Amino acid sequence: MMSSSAFWRTVISGFIATFVMAMISFFQGGLGLPVVDVGHIMKEGFNQVHVNDPYTIMWGNVAYFIVGIMLALIWVTIFMERVPGKWWLQGIIYGVAISFIAGLIVAPLAALAAGDSVGIFYFDTWFMRELIIAGLTMHLGYGLVLSFCLKTAGVKGLKTTEEIARTS
Repeated sequence: MMSSSAFWRTVISGFIATFVMAMISFFQGGLGLPVVDVGHIMKEGFNQVHVNDPYTIMWGNVAYFIVGIMLALIWVTIFMERVPGKWWLQGIIYGVAISFIAGLIVAPLAALAAGDSVGIFYFDTWFMRELIIAGLTMHLGYGLVLSFCLKTAGVKGLKTTEEIARTS
């Protein structure tokens, strides 16, 4: 069971990591990579279902941050204690895993929901390689920042550093 302290530390860490991932996405445009505005993509998916476009970019970004926080909670509750290595290696592993799943499943489904098609690993686009690099860069940033924040916050799987010290 996750303590409330570990829960909130994980939520805050997930929020920070998602923010950094969004900033990495925007800065990639300066490097010649595509800017992957996930909040906008989610807003377009929501509005594809509703004819009068009731959703603004705010709702797309709220959904984006909720997903980022959920990924942090999934990491802490399921994978953190099972993936070996120091925090930076765990961050790289989680970032690569998220990027793989995003290219294989999430991006194709999100694009279809928004009325477009990018294909598996962006195969239906004319800039597949750039999108793979952009996605991998964003998710590596997310994984590394999340792992660093969790380490700094003292979250060790389902327990904080203080809870582990008390039980030892």
